[in-house]
Amino acid sequence: MNGPKRALPHRLIPTSDLPLLGLTLLLVEDSRVASEALRQMCLHSGARLRRADCIRSARRHLAAYFPSVSIIDMGLPDGDGADLISDLRARGGDLSPVIALSGAPETEAAARRAGAQAFLHKPLAGLGVFQQTILKLLPPAARPRGLRALSSATLAHDDMALRDDLGHAARLMRGPLTPETRRYVADFLVGVSRCAQDAALTRAAEAAAMTAADPNTAPMDDLRSLVDDRLRTGRAAFV
Repeated sequence: MNGPKRALPHRLIPTSDLPLLGLTLLLVEDSRVASEALRQMCLHSGARLRRADCIRSARRHLAAYFPSVSIIDMGLPDGDGADLISDLRARGGDLSPVIALSGAPETEAAARRAGAQAFLHKPLAGLGVFQQTILKLLPPAARPRGLRALSSATLAHDDMALRDDLGHAARLMRGPLTPETRRYVADFLVGVSRCAQDAALTRAAEAAAMTAADPNTAPMDDLRSLVDDRLRTGRAAFV
């Protein structure tokens, strides 16, 4: 029986400059700005990145190959990232580490219960933290030999990716807003705004998330107004 091809993590020898060389990472993330940040980190680390923007797309990837490492966002448009984490751990065990990703720190407990072996916070702390989070989950043979300086580099967010994310949220907020949609949009924008270091948008998104089930639409109206302002002016408020 032919199953998905498992990515081979030892085809290339990692080095201190490219510590993740030879790895294939599957990123399941709906935000383009977060995905672009991780793509840049993989590029600087030697890893190959494949992206799925929802659980359904991730399952298509997994039918074709099995990644060296998976990074799963906890809030996805078609389901809970914790469910996909559980499935991946059941299939790959400790041979294919699974890392959870979220802009909401309170989701870490659920991610750990589902089997996530590490948790990355949005915004990502930096290249060195990203590399070390992955390396500590790999067997010794897959890590670079010798001492390695921890990189302190940080990467700026991509303005076009940010605009795409804000446009996606704006379209959703113009449509029918069920409690589930309000919660998804608010959580999505919490992560996006943290990656963009837009504190005002983060505060508005957090307020909308806390009242997503409430018929009071004022927090969501405020959030929509801020998103429209960002799209109109191309400005993020770093306050």
